[in-house]
Amino acid sequence: MNNWRRTLRSLLAEEPAIAIPDELDRAFRAHHGLVFRTAYRITGNAADAEDVLQTVFLRLLRRAAHADAMENEESYMRRAAINAALDVMRSRQTDRTVELKELPAEGAHNDPRELREALGCAMAQLKPRPAEIFALRFLEGFSNPQIARMLGISRVLVAVIVHRTRQQLRTALGAYLGGRS
Repeated sequence: MNNWRRTLRSLLAEEPAIAIPDELDRAFRAHHGLVFRTAYRITGNAADAEDVLQTVFLRLLRRAAHADAMENEESYMRRAAINAALDVMRSRQTDRTVELKELPAEGAHNDPRELREALGCAMAQLKPRPAEIFALRFLEGFSNPQIARMLGISRVLVAVIVHRTRQQLRTALGAYLGGRS
């Protein structure tokens, strides 16, 4: 399933009236993999990650008409992917209904996909900034100083947000983890 490797021009081929700036096409070629991987780490689903990829670049297309070049393009793309993926997770929660017979039995929490889904649902409950910082730290593997530079905030603030977010997620996942942290 390499559909996400297409060029931006082929993604928008159905809309010939849309003129794609060369800068946007270059950004797509340079960062589509990063956006897809980042979204996939959060959503755990290739289809959702492809939706995020489209969303990020369509937003960028709309923004390109009245925006200057980005200062740190890679950081912007990663942050946009995180935020769009969290939006997907939040919208998935509002659409979710589960029949009682479909609920997993107690002790069935050994499946990593279930943990990923539970974490995604818990992250969707967070405010945008803490969710973004948590994703950058633990899903993307950036250090606190790197995150501070990316977001233009202090390292201390990043550390405080990481600590508080971990506590919130530990509480939210408490039932899933069965008391483990």
